[in-house]
Amino acid sequence: MIATNAAAVPRALWREPRRWPDTLAAVWTRSMRFRTIAITLLLTSLAILITCVTMALVIRSDLFESRKDEALGNAKGTVSQAQRVLDSADVGDDRTAMLTLWRSVQEELGRGASSRMIAGFPAELYDAGFAPPGFANQLTAEQLSSGLRARVQSMSDRQAWQSISLPQPDGRDAPGIVVGQQLLVPDVGVYEVYIAYDLSDAEETLLFVQRTLWLAGIALVAIVAVISWLVLRSVSSPIIEAAETSARLAAGDLEVRLPVRGEDELATLGRSFNAMADSIEAQIKELAELSLVQQRFVSDVSHELRTPLTTIRLAAEMINDQRDGFDPTTARTAELLHTQVQRFETLLADLLEISRYDAGSVQLEVEATSLAQLAEEVVEQLRPLAATHDTELRFVAPGGYSPVDMDPRRVRRVLRNLIGNAIEHGEGHPIVITVDSNQHAVAVGVRDFGMGMRPEEAERVFDRFWRADPSRRRTIGGTGLGLSIALGDARLHGGTLEVWSELGAGSHFVLTIPRTPDGVDGAGPVPLEPQDTLGGIGGIAGVTEPIRVPPDVDAARTASGEEDDA
Repeated sequence: MIATNAAAVPRALWREPRRWPDTLAAVWTRSMRFRTIAITLLLTSLAILITCVTMALVIRSDLFESRKDEALGNAKGTVSQAQRVLDSADVGDDRTAMLTLWRSVQEELGRGASSRMIAGFPAELYDAGFAPPGFANQLTAEQLSSGLRARVQSMSDRQAWQSISLPQPDGRDAPGIVVGQQLLVPDVGVYEVYIAYDLSDAEETLLFVQRTLWLAGIALVAIVAVISWLVLRSVSSPIIEAAETSARLAAGDLEVRLPVRGEDELATLGRSFNAMADSIEAQIKELAELSLVQQRFVSDVSHELRTPLTTIRLAAEMINDQRDGFDPTTARTAELLHTQVQRFETLLADLLEISRYDAGSVQLEVEATSLAQLAEEVVEQLRPLAATHDTELRFVAPGGYSPVDMDPRRVRRVLRNLIGNAIEHGEGHPIVITVDSNQHAVAVGVRDFGMGMRPEEAERVFDRFWRADPSRRRTIGGTGLGLSIALGDARLHGGTLEVWSELGAGSHFVLTIPRTPDGVDGAGPVPLEPQDTLGGIGGIAGVTEPIRVPPDVDAARTASGEEDDA
């Protein structure tokens, strides 16, 4: 009866009783319809329960009071009639006449009380005359409490009553009420007269009323549930449809729209949503066209600049080759011209690469390559550059020798960029390049011990043309696009390029390439957060040659999945 989002909670979950609490919690969180109906039914059931209990108690009290008043009135009239019989008789000292009168009094009590459960006991006898004995008809003295008898004996003109349990022929006990009052026998004394009334018929009436109330309450809860479900369905269905439509719109389906029915508030919501979707679609198309124009412009300009740039580069090289014959100022100008033309050519190449990424036209040229050997080659190529910065490159490769499908040109460019940045920002401290692998991926980490970056700076390190410290000049001549291109190369391989950095502790860049096209699964072979410090790298101090693992051993470790422990 309570409808939920079928897609939110699979039906298979309901087949496992141990998961019911988690399933209900998930449905409660995800389904507004379930939550609303559950709250409505809970509050309705609570209100109906309170109402039924209150009505049952009131009816029980009124029914008992009416039967009690009826019993008291009947007993009073019966005893009054018996008293009149006694007062009108004149038996004198005739014992036989007294017994006959006493029997007629008992018969009168039985007829008037409409009950065969009566009893009488002497309370206060005079010394003169014959006193008839007490009597008990289906009502014994043991059934009467001492408190009731004491009240009857102390009140000559009033009644006393008490609820009792009356045994039935079938062995069960029925509720009852016993009424007692005094009966004066002239010239003999005072007797206690008790009349018991069976209230089992009132109990049956009360049980019938209670059953009727509970059945009516359950039926009312069911009716409220059905009404709530129907009302919520008419209200929540458009809301659910709007949620699904907005999710499709957020996922990129710009053509989706809400159906508009009627003129109510939901129809107004639908029209507003459709107007918003039209506006978003128009703006996105406009931005896409602008982006396409921008990409085409960058690509066209870059291509058009290559021809004159080649001529300028050749001329700058010729002038730079003959700078020794120039005066010092002209020679310096020729050197600066040659350097800046080279930097401009590098920037132009990076812009072309960025435009290819933006246009989605980049393709990998994959071949089986050993990441460890590739990284070692790049390290050897950059040792002269590191020497000019008084920086030592330390290469550690416990794994990564088994071939993995990758584009070696792009991976080499990423490594050259990462190691070059580490040399520029390492402030002369050693740089550690670590290569390792496991059954899922291969990875290389570049660790420097320079100034490092703050967390907000590390989050922007892959942004185009962004620099952590704009006041610092580039000593190697980067374009500001290297890390952005490196991140694109990593994603093309289905891998990741991550950075850890801490101010005053340096930075650690980790490139991870999966062995399969499914992406990186599980922890990478090189942890992102390093465990070493500048003072703690002495364990590998003096390591200028790589720590090698034979390729066959590396392949065996990768196949068996043991390389995680390396």
